[in-house]
Order: sequence, then C-alpha cells, then structure tokens
Amino acid sequence: MTETTPGRRGGRQLPTAEELRIWRDFIETTQALGARLESRLQGDSALSTGDYAVLLALSEAQDKAMRSSELASRIGWERSRLSHHLGRMERRGLVRRQECATVPRGSEVLLTPAGAEAFGGATFPHLRAIREFFVDALSPEQVLAAGEIAAALRAHLDVLRKE
Repeated sequence: MTETTPGRRGGRQLPTAEELRIWRDFIETTQALGARLESRLQGDSALSTGDYAVLLALSEAQDKAMRSSELASRIGWERSRLSHHLGRMERRGLVRRQECATVPRGSEVLLTPAGAEAFGGATFPHLRAIREFFVDALSPEQVLAAGEIAAALRAHLDVLRKE
C-alpha cells in the first residue's frame, strides 16, 4: 500500500533517477553555499553561522532575551546542541544564561553588549555575502521560486513532524 501526501506525484515509494539527480544537485549546492557563507562569516567576524543564528534570534527578541527552549525551537536546534553551543558563546562573552524568573527550572538566554557588538559588526558583511553568493546568482523570478520551494519544504516537514 502506498500513501500519498500533498505535493507527491503518483505516490511512488522511491524517487526516479531524474528526481535523484535534482535532489543531489540541490543538496550539494546548498551545502557548498552554506560552506562558503560559513567561511566568509568566520573570516569577516570570527562568528560561526550557529553563533550568528543565536545572536540574530536574540537581537530580534523582546528585551534581547529568550527562554532556552524557545530559542532552540526558533533556530531549529535540539536543546542539547543549543546548550553546548551557548556554553561556548558564554565563555566568549556573547551571551549570558540565567534562571527564568517566571518558569521554574527554566533558563533564559540574554544577549550581552559584546554579543550585540559582534552581531552588529558581522551583519553588513554577512548580508553582502548573501547577495554575492545567492541573490546575484539568480534572476528575481528564481529568488521568488527559491522562496516558494523553501516554504513548501518547510510546511511539508512541519506536517511530517506532527505525524
């Protein structure tokens, strides 16, 4: 018995050779893009893309603070991975953790002044790299299509996660 889900054509259990070729191109290209962005970010700012994701989320949060569990969910990480990463960021003075006043046994992550400065210094060069490596390589229509593809994949993964 073959189940079909929205977006699946024909309910095939395995991808075709052409679908696999496209999949590999997609994965290999996104990995190469991620590696280039990571290298440029670290070269420009000494921040990893993980650091940047944490600092971005905190910079957008009310009072520049967020519960650890909410932060993990926001950036799509497991809580244990986030905890280890936050430890490294704390040692560098980028963030600070404290007990959450409103939730027993909860912790809150706060953006430090040094973290805000590091994030601010990294943002413009990082945005330039995104333009150089991603936006400039595509037509405006392709950028929109990439957004649609990303949204469809994210929605599909959210449905699968809830099953």
